Order: sequence, then C-alpha cells, then structure tokens
Amino acid sequence: MGKIIALANQKGGVGKTTTTINLAASLAALEKSVLVVDADPQANASSGLGIDVRKSHNTLYEGLIGEKSISEIIVKTEFERIDIVPSHINLVGAELEMVQLQNRDQKMHDLLKDIKSKYDFILIDCSPSLGIITVNALAAADSVIIPVQCEYFALEGLSKLLNTIKIIKSKINPRLEIEGFALTMYDARLRLHNQIYEEVRQHFQELVFTSVIHRNVTLSESQSHAKPALMYDAGSRGAVNHMQLAKEIIDKNE
Repeated sequence: MGKIIALANQKGGVGKTTTTINLAASLAALEKSVLVVDADPQANASSGLGIDVRKSHNTLYEGLIGEKSISEIIVKTEFERIDIVPSHINLVGAELEMVQLQNRDQKMHDLLKDIKSKYDFILIDCSPSLGIITVNALAAADSVIIPVQCEYFALEGLSKLLNTIKIIKSKINPRLEIEGFALTMYDARLRLHNQIYEEVRQHFQELVFTSVIHRNVTLSESQSHAKPALMYDAGSRGAVNHMQLAKEIIDKNE
C-alpha cells in the first residue's frame, strides 16, 4: 500500500517544488515507485521533470473536474520509476469550478484512491496558498512535509498552516499526520540560519528531519535542464541532501 505525502507551505519560495522533484528522484533511486502530483498551477514540478506543459491536455485539472480518469492523466517521465500527474495554468479555474461541486474537498482523494496501491509514494506538490486545491491535497494525504526556508519570515506563517492542518485533521481527514519539517536553503556559515535551525528543532523536536537541504547552485542549474539534481550531478550537495532525506523518510515508514 502506497503512502500519499503532500508538500505544503502557503509561503512561496521555500523550496516545495525543488524538494518534491529531488525527493521523488531520490526515492526512485532507492528503488521506490513514485507518482508526483503537480497541484500548483505554475506547473514547475511538471516542467522540472521534463514535461512540456504547453502540450499537456491530460492534467490534474481535467481529473479534478471529472473530465478524465486518473489513468488518463498519469504521464510517464523519462526517469525510471517516476510518473507524474502534470499541472496546467487551467488549474487556477478549477478553484472556481469546484465551488459548485458536492464533496469538493474530497475530489483529489477520490481521484487517487484507486491507484494508491500501485506506488510506494505519491508526492503532491501544493501551491503556495491555502485554497481549495491545497485543502484537497491535505484531504487526500496520509501525511504532510513542511519545507521551511531558513529565514525568519518563513517561520511567521507556520502557525496558520499548522492550524489549517489541525482543522483538516479534525473535520475532513483524521489520518493526516505531519511527516516532518524539512529545513531548506540552509547555509551553515550564517548565524541567522543556525539560530533558525535551533529554534525550529527546539520547538518541533522529533518532527524536524535530521537531513537539511543546504543552499546549492546545482539545485537551480538542474531545473533549467529539466532534471532532478541526482540526474544532473549526483555528487552535488543538493543531490546528496535529498538522498539523505529520502532514506530518512523510508526508514521512518518501514
């Protein structure tokens, strides 16, 4: 039986998509089958895994509004053991269209339930908002990874996100747990980053992953080549950090 993990934080620029792409690649390298669900209208996870989003007509949008089945919107990537449900800018419109639907917060759960057992992990890359699509992702997920950039502003919005998770857990999805907080864009030379690292660890304790994602230029470069860092430069710090994170997640779940 697979596990569905949403990567969520309503603050933009904290590394959700970078973490999703590179975690998927690392899990696949460790011989786990992975489905990435791109739930962000910007579709960066799709393009980062080599999908031409301009030519995509079978996307999460069509799945959520009931036009296509899950099997029709899963696309194989060029990377072994990684499939994707791509996104499209149309997904912005789904927010409005879904307001009229019954059980609108369960549409993603209904879409994914039949294929959950076919993958070891399903990773949902959420948009930087707490709108209906993100609520759908959290309603479908077994757990949530919260990427936290090592900046003070990144800490400010955490209480709002944690409150949303608490509400969804109590009213919609009682099995939802926090998989962990992943510290991103970390630079050990900066006192501020070390302070934030200690503060997050002190506050959330065992919920914080031991693996930290360091600031690394390869993570940016690999995206411009539409590849995860592992396939672009396997020895880079960014690739190694995500491999450590993947091993930690596997160990935690096994």
